Amino acid sequence: MQRLQKLRRWLKYKYMMLIRAKGGASIVAMGFAIGLAIEMFTLPTLGFAFVLIFPLCYLLRGNLPAALIGFVFGKVIYIPMMYPNSKVGGWILPKHLSIQFPIFPEWVNHLLLTNLKLIVGGIVDGIILGLLCYFPIRYSLNAFKAKRKEKRKANRAKLDSIRLGE
Repeated sequence: MQRLQKLRRWLKYKYMMLIRAKGGASIVAMGFAIGLAIEMFTLPTLGFAFVLIFPLCYLLRGNLPAALIGFVFGKVIYIPMMYPNSKVGGWILPKHLSIQFPIFPEWVNHLLLTNLKLIVGGIVDGIILGLLCYFPIRYSLNAFKAKRKEKRKANRAKLDSIRLGE
């Protein structure tokens, strides 16, 4: 039981560190958006796209822990998103596109084309999902910080009134 309490306390501590990250809510929201966008095309690339999180967080000034959280969230929603990713990839890629490697059987060529559709559609859908998640997360973190600031201000005023009353 004590281990569970320690884990819960550690998770709460890490959550508070994330909420209070330097640079504000936009950095945390950017990190989450990067992680989510990368996850949408990482499965067909056999996990290689995961490596893109690090330079993108650096270039776009995103928070790396938030990006990892977004990446995990993307893993949760990836299976339902495979169908839209494939459809969007099919719309973007030319209709007559085919992959032909004479050394592979036909089903491998079909699998490669399907993965290409998932990658292209995943990139587009990932960017859209990242943008859709960025603004609500930034807004909610700013609202949380404003609420916390008001609460601290009220507590400080209460303490000042108690001191003056003494």
